[in-house]
Amino acid sequence: MNFFEQQAAARRASTRLIVLFAMAVVGIVVAVDFAAWVAYGGSADKQPGEVCALLTFTTLATLAIIGLGSLYRMASLRGGGEPIALQFGGVPVAENTTDLDLRRLRNVVEEIAIASGVPVPGIYVLEHESAINAFAAGYSPSDAVVAVTRGAIDRLNRDELQGVIAHEFSHILNGDMRLNIRLIGILFGILMLALIGRKVLQFSGRGRDSKGAGAILVAALVAMVVGYIGLFFARMIKAGVSRTRESLADASAVQFTRQTEGLAGALKKIAGLEEGSKLNDRADAEEASHMLFGDGVGFSGLFATHPPLLKRIQALEPQFRADQLDELQRRWLAAPPVGMEEDARMGLDASSAARLPNTATSHVIAPLVVAAQVAQPTPDDYQRADAIVATIPDKVRALAADRDTVVPLVLGLLLDRDPALAARQCEEIAARLGKPVADSASQLQSTHLEALHPMLRLPLASLAFPVLRLRPRPELNVFMDTAHAMIHADGQVSLFEYCLGRLLQSQIRESLDPAKYARYGRRKLSDVRSEVATLLCVVAQAGNDTTDDARRAYLAGIQRILPSDALPYLPREEGILSLDAIWELLDALDPLAKQALIEAITATISHDNRITVAESELLRTICGVLHCPLPPMLQGA
Repeated sequence: MNFFEQQAAARRASTRLIVLFAMAVVGIVVAVDFAAWVAYGGSADKQPGEVCALLTFTTLATLAIIGLGSLYRMASLRGGGEPIALQFGGVPVAENTTDLDLRRLRNVVEEIAIASGVPVPGIYVLEHESAINAFAAGYSPSDAVVAVTRGAIDRLNRDELQGVIAHEFSHILNGDMRLNIRLIGILFGILMLALIGRKVLQFSGRGRDSKGAGAILVAALVAMVVGYIGLFFARMIKAGVSRTRESLADASAVQFTRQTEGLAGALKKIAGLEEGSKLNDRADAEEASHMLFGDGVGFSGLFATHPPLLKRIQALEPQFRADQLDELQRRWLAAPPVGMEEDARMGLDASSAARLPNTATSHVIAPLVVAAQVAQPTPDDYQRADAIVATIPDKVRALAADRDTVVPLVLGLLLDRDPALAARQCEEIAARLGKPVADSASQLQSTHLEALHPMLRLPLASLAFPVLRLRPRPELNVFMDTAHAMIHADGQVSLFEYCLGRLLQSQIRESLDPAKYARYGRRKLSDVRSEVATLLCVVAQAGNDTTDDARRAYLAGIQRILPSDALPYLPREEGILSLDAIWELLDALDPLAKQALIEAITATISHDNRITVAESELLRTICGVLHCPLPPMLQGA
């Protein structure tokens, strides 16, 4: 499945989750009502009205407990991935870390993020976990985090670590994270009765001699027993939803890296080492077991959240046999593997060399090929990402990783080369953030950013984003207001200014309130014909110098997506700014409708058999705002 098909599958899984949740709730309510009916003495000598009132009360009370429990847990997860990483004891990895192990982890994550076309996620290490495991959490790429156990860092070589991280990135790209967080919130509600009963029994000793204590103990015991019906359903739901997604994530990781040895090697080490993937005994391990790379709890059979390890390995290496695991276990029992030592022997840290293209290319980009690239990075994309990161000067990367310099660095990207206009922009910075920030932005622009290759600007912003979002919310609001003022300082908005400003606004907005923007689109193309026409008109205007060329480009796109609609080419007077009014409606499109839209945009851009850096940045911006991440460089037909 491509990205759009997986998004559609994730949406169907979300719907199935709601149905299963409803069935679990019905089962719990029936069990509670039956227990209340038995406790009341049955209905033989009772008035029907009394029994009906009792069952109505127990039903409403049970529904209230389940509903409030789910709402409470969902509210506690509104912050996205970071609260979950911290709940597991995660320690953030500093952007400028000098620890070789952590630097290797950060390099792998940054390369995959740039290759995937998404902001670099927050990176956490579970320092007290010696097992090999990892998870990705968040509502969208803008608030995502990747957490890796210390055991994975110590035991896995670079290829294996890349396979694990690629597996987790497939969850980030394909909507699995959003589903996983909702699963945590929903399942917490159906476990509430068991939790309440357990707590009452734990603290019942204090009131043992009080009046009615016996009845309270019986009620607590019944609540806990009935609550275990919820636990049964919760484990079944997690297993049913998770196993398929984990198999797809394995397949996506192989597709991303185009090699099976890394991911298969990580799975073999989980199977062959004593620590395996099981996390330390903790209450939250089961709650988030469906999010982990490997089984973190030890469930099997119907309750297993992951396919069996041997089955996962054999899906990657069909010739692998069970007895080979026994040999690996004996070998590693005598000499456990060390990831960094394997890297040194195998030379895995050698960086690839690739060249960045000129500002325009003369090849065709095919709509179907570009749509297939969305959220599907290839080994070439990893090499390009490695080249991009290596090409950014070390001093500039250090500035992007520093909380004190990241704001003037990003603002420096928006400074115009015209001295008079740049001076007005610096005045806008000084008025809101102070003169030192304005002077710093100006200095960085002249000393580092002015000579930066155009293809490096948005990747640099992607590296800076995770540091930028660490700033306090009031500072981010002022920063966004400053960027807006700089972009509009001369009354005109260039294509790059709009792209960078829109990406920053979209990503920062989502990171500040991730749960608010987490949704699966359901809108059809027939509902947004006018908005599609506006988007294609603006793309055609931006990429062509003459009206006739723009009209031909527009027709190439509109005939691909809405061939039966008479939607003529009408240039938008506001130009690129007319897109501000249509983003929300287009982002609500059904995933497969988004695929058709991306293909139409590509057809519009490529009608003249060439693509400029500006057009490439616009395409990547559109894909980013529509939550269809695109790798940094486009493949030719």
